[in-house]
Amino acid sequence: MADTHQPFIVGIGGTTRTGSTSERALQLVLAEAQRAGASVELLSGHAIDLPMYSPGDPGRCGKANALISALRRANGVVIASPGYHGSVSGLIKNALDYVEDMRGDSLPYLEGRAIGLIACAAGWQASGTTLAALRSIVHALRGWPTPLGVAINSIRQTFNEDGTAVETNVADQLGLLAQQVVEFARQRAKL
Repeated sequence: MADTHQPFIVGIGGTTRTGSTSERALQLVLAEAQRAGASVELLSGHAIDLPMYSPGDPGRCGKANALISALRRANGVVIASPGYHGSVSGLIKNALDYVEDMRGDSLPYLEGRAIGLIACAAGWQASGTTLAALRSIVHALRGWPTPLGVAINSIRQTFNEDGTAVETNVADQLGLLAQQVVEFARQRAKL
């Protein structure tokens, strides 16, 4: 019997540069999630280029409200960050800081949501430390990181111009990541 629950998966990531490795990886995961039956929303680049998060200022711009609205509806989230100096980029960290606005929700922060993580950096060390930082952030936000986190060494060409992965192992890992997020979201819906 096929599972008919259609989870809603939000992708957050990339850089302000269109077509970055992290944005392409995120797009590939969301496309795989759609093939698995999920509905998806991509929030990358300029969509998450938000004013610096200020907890004492209750005013929010339209982009910040759109981010929080999408996350409140999300059954799962995929976060893709470039590795800047061995950690998460300021763009991604600032977007995640806005999750603080969800602290009083019935599902506070990212509680009960599967979170797929992707780290892209020019070298394995930086991609590994960035992935570890993302896991720590997600744990602090009460999310459930998937068993697989994908580290991509962007020193080599990772994606073709059409957005397909150059190496099959990268495509396979991103596909598995999508599968884990969608399956977890479906299992949570049964509870």
